[in-house]
Order: sequence, then C-alpha cells, then structure tokens
Amino acid sequence: MVSTIRAGFSLAMLAGFFLVAAAQVAAAQVAAAVALAFWLSTVIAGALAVKLVWSCFAASTLAVGRGTWRAMRSRPEPPTGLPLAAREAPLLWATVRELAAEAGTRAPDEIWLIPEVNAAVQEESRFLGLVGGRRRLCLGLPLLHTMTVAQVRAVLAHELGHYSGKHTRLSAPAYRGRLVIAHTLRQIGPYNPSGWIFKGYARLYLLADNAVSRRQEFEADRASARVAGIEAAATALHEIRVLDAAWHFFLNEYVQLGWESGFAPDDLFAGFGALVAGRGGELDAGRGGELDAGRGGELDALRASTPEEKGSRWDTHPPLNERIAAIRALPRTPVMPDERPAAVLVGDLAGAGRALQEEVVETGERTVLPWPMFTAAALGAALQRDADAIFRMVARTSGRPEAGLADVFDLIAAGRLAEIAQPFFPTATRREVGELFGGPLTTVLRLAAVQSGVAGWRHSWSGPAEFAGAEGVVPALEEVARLAVSPGGVGKARAELERLGVDAGRATQAERAPSTFGSAVLAGLANVRVDGTEYDLIVLNTGLVLVAGPGSAGEGRQRMLRLVESAPAAKLAEWYRFLSYEEIAAAKVTTETPLRADLTLHGGATVSIEQGWTGEEIDKGSRERLARVLAEIG
Repeated sequence: MVSTIRAGFSLAMLAGFFLVAAAQVAAAQVAAAVALAFWLSTVIAGALAVKLVWSCFAASTLAVGRGTWRAMRSRPEPPTGLPLAAREAPLLWATVRELAAEAGTRAPDEIWLIPEVNAAVQEESRFLGLVGGRRRLCLGLPLLHTMTVAQVRAVLAHELGHYSGKHTRLSAPAYRGRLVIAHTLRQIGPYNPSGWIFKGYARLYLLADNAVSRRQEFEADRASARVAGIEAAATALHEIRVLDAAWHFFLNEYVQLGWESGFAPDDLFAGFGALVAGRGGELDAGRGGELDAGRGGELDALRASTPEEKGSRWDTHPPLNERIAAIRALPRTPVMPDERPAAVLVGDLAGAGRALQEEVVETGERTVLPWPMFTAAALGAALQRDADAIFRMVARTSGRPEAGLADVFDLIAAGRLAEIAQPFFPTATRREVGELFGGPLTTVLRLAAVQSGVAGWRHSWSGPAEFAGAEGVVPALEEVARLAVSPGGVGKARAELERLGVDAGRATQAERAPSTFGSAVLAGLANVRVDGTEYDLIVLNTGLVLVAGPGSAGEGRQRMLRLVESAPAAKLAEWYRFLSYEEIAAAKVTTETPLRADLTLHGGATVSIEQGWTGEEIDKGSRERLARVLAEIG
C-alpha cells in the first residue's frame, strides 16, 4: 500500500510538472509568435508572416515534445560489470537467497560484480512502479576482497531491504522524471522569464523525491540490522567509508603512475585487497598476511574516527553518522557474526577479478604486468622522465644535441659545473650551484644503477616502494654525487661507480622531447594572446598546446571540444606548438580575472599569456585550473 501511495505521489508530481511545463512553454511561444508576426507584417505580406511564424512555432514545439518523449521512454543503463552465474558462486547465491527469504522478499534474478566500493539494486518495473519486474543486484568486487562475510551479509541485506520495501519499483519513474526535468530546463534556457515558475516546481519535485530516498535508506538500514545483526550493519556501513577512501588512494598512488607510463597491473582488484590487508609485495595470502603499521595503521585510524556530517535537504542519502546512530538504537537481535573473509563467497575470486578487469578496463596498448613488475616499471619510467628533463637541460646549456651521465661527468671535469648547474637554480650564486647540483646528479645516478641492474624498487603494500640494491643494501649514490661535484672529485666518483658495478654509460637520454604517453586535457581557453598572437590554449597535464589561427571568439568552446575529441592529447602535443612544463623555469600570475601570466623559460626567454574578456572556456573552471598549474610551477 505504501509503495502504491508513493508511486501515485511521484506520478502526480510528474503530471503537475508537465502541466506547468506545457503552460509555461506555450505562453512563451505564443507571445513570441505574436510579436514576431507583428514585426514581419510590417515588412512582408501578413499571410506569409503568419505562415513563417507558425512554422517556427510548430518546429520548436515538436522539438520539445520529441525530446520529452524520448526522456520518458529512457531507462537506466545496465551496470558496467560482469554477470555472475549461480554455478560460478554457489555460496554467494545461496547467501543472497537466504537473506531475501529472511527479509521477506523475492531474490534477485541476476547478480553482477561491479568495479566499485558499493552495492546497488535495480528492478525493471512496469506501470510506473506498481508492478515489479526483473531484479538485478550489483555487488562491488572490492568489497569481496576486503570485508568479512558478516559485513557483506549486512550490505546484501540492506540492498534486499530496498526490494522488500518496494523501493526499486519507483526507480524507473523517478529516473525518467529527472530526465524530463533536465531536458525541459535545457529547452527553456536560463534567461527565459517564463520558465521561473517551472524551475521552482522542478526544485520542489527534486526536494520531495530526495526526501523519499532518504527515508528509504533508513528503512533499508533497519532491514539490514534485523537480518544481519546490528553490529554487522553498523560496522559494514562505516567500513564502506573506509574502503572508499582506500580505493581512491589505491588508484591515485598505486595505479595512476604506471597507467600514465604505459603499464597496467594484471590483477587490479587483488592488488586492492592486498593493500587493505597491509601485506608485503606478494599477493599470496600465505605470505606475510599480518597487518603492517603502515597502510594498516592509517586504515585503523580512519576506522576509529567517527564521521561527523551535516545533511542537506538536497541529499539523496542521510548523513552516515545519523544512519549509524539509528542502527545502534534498534533492538538487539541474536545474530552470530561470520568473521571469515568474504572471498569465500566466490569460489574463484581471483579469476572473477581478472574477468571483471578485462570487461571494464580498457588497457589499450599498455603493457600488462604482475604487481611487483608493474611498480618497478612505473617508477623506472618516472625516473627516466626525470632524468630526461635533466639531460635536456644540460644539453641545451652545453650546446649539445643530447646528453647522458657520461657527458655530465665530462662537462664537470672540463670545469663547466657552474654553467650546467645554474639553470636548475637560477637564484643561487655560482659557488652554491655546484653543491646544489648534487640533487639532480643523484637522480641520474639512480637511473644508471637501475639500468645496470644494481638497484631497483621493491614493491610494498604497507608503504611506499623502496629503492634498494639487489641484496637489500641501498647504494650510496648521494655520496657519489657529492664526490662528483667536489673539486677534482669526478675521477673518484667514476671509480666508486665502477666498484658498485654501475655503468655510467647506461644512463642516457631516452627521449629528445617530453613523453606525452598518458597525456590528458586539464583545461582549455579560446582566443588567448600568447606574446601578442592569438591561440586556442589547450592545457595538458604535461604542458601547454598552442593552436594558432583559432577563429571567432564566440565559437571557441565548440571549436576546442571538436579539437580534443578529434585526437588523443599526446597527438595534439605533436601536431601543434607545445610548451612543456619542464621548459618553464618560473611562472607568475599577475591577474586572475581575466588571466594574465608571465612565464620565464630556462635560458632566459619569456612568454606572456593574456586571456581576453570575451574568450570562451572549454568547460567551467578552466581558467582557475590553468592558474593553479602555473602557481605550482611558481
């Protein structure tokens, strides 16, 4: 009965929405038609003016109607994930069916694994949610790698609680209602006075819909506590918060660097499980399975913290602290928690993870490697990029086409240390730069050690990867660098490298230009003046792309969108003038709105950037993002 009332309420609100929309759009169109017809009648025949205006009116009305009809017929997209058959995970399916029976609802028809720290349910209902249909349960694979069975049971019971409360039956009309609202708002436009009442009604609809959603979350939490137990329900809710933070850390700190360098891990989800468990470099649970003080300590600190959130009437979910408090206030139910790892629910979890990764992760031309090799390759590529930047600077300063570590040693031996070191430290005195150059020199010495097979990185889930020698001893490369920059010390430095087994000739410049593999577009500003000449400025994470002869300022956004959609960011850096961040010694933003900045390149050349008042941006916030990039360069 409650579901029927809510479905009826949603339908009534949506019907009212259409009435307001129709009235507002019709009024605006008729007023515009009358005004246009009156003006046209002064310059052409009256009958012809009416025909022209009626054609415009009919075309506009048809466009709004067609778009609204399409929105009404739209359905939520199927999940991005992997369907899991009962034969592939009989224990998980049995658990879901058991929990569904305890919750007093029909079990889902499908279970999908998804690449998120989350779970969700869908139902293909009919007759505006009054009749149920095919059900789909989506379960985040990271949860199976990191939670206990008791916690996953609580998560499943929560989602099944949405079924038992018939919440999912409203998802289709609610989804379509939001599509209709968004579409009609776009049609009316932000500056049309006839749409003000309509927009107010749209806000009322969203407020009511979100309030229903928040009540449904509390109801599903109660179902979770009743079926899985209060403690499991509360801890699972809190643990998802912890795991969500860990998942983003994992992607940013472990995956992203290798991904940008052209590598991909062979088992993404098992890696996340190992990170949360705090194990060493291996994924085998039999090796070092105890929680370390590193990552494990950070996660434990997050678990011990109490989330304090303030809700808003625009939120679709209540604040986490309110939900946990409501769960703990419920009457206790005798439920024995199952503390086994949730991985037991799926027989071949590693295989499922690899299959899901193949389904949802597009590796392209990236090299797929096991985790220890992936980390070593990613950090090795990053080291090569850092060394290449140093070698390019030395080559420019010394007048050579390219440089390597052996060339650096030759230049120091020839008494040119201050000359090649000065561009790295433009504000330092000639006496200071020699000693300061020990830092960049240590970087290229590390590259030589890696390329000689003397040192490398040891992968770890409990902390940052360690740079160490083959037998765990870190080569004293900083000492070698200090020797090299000391008066008459180059010969001693070369001898020490030979003793360590490091071949200086192996540290060479890999690329004449900065690598653009993994380049991404950060921002775009149209019709920007660079040294007085107009360009479209595309901001990459590797540098600035300057596209000459941009065209009309009023078409800047669409022009830049077409450009960045036409080719990968790396190709844009090849095709157009490209100013890499490595070439910029200093950047000063003199005015933020519109943006004015002065860049000083290594070698002394300057570049001025001036954004116009009328130039468009590729998206909102482009100017602010470029300003932040330049501020970081300093």
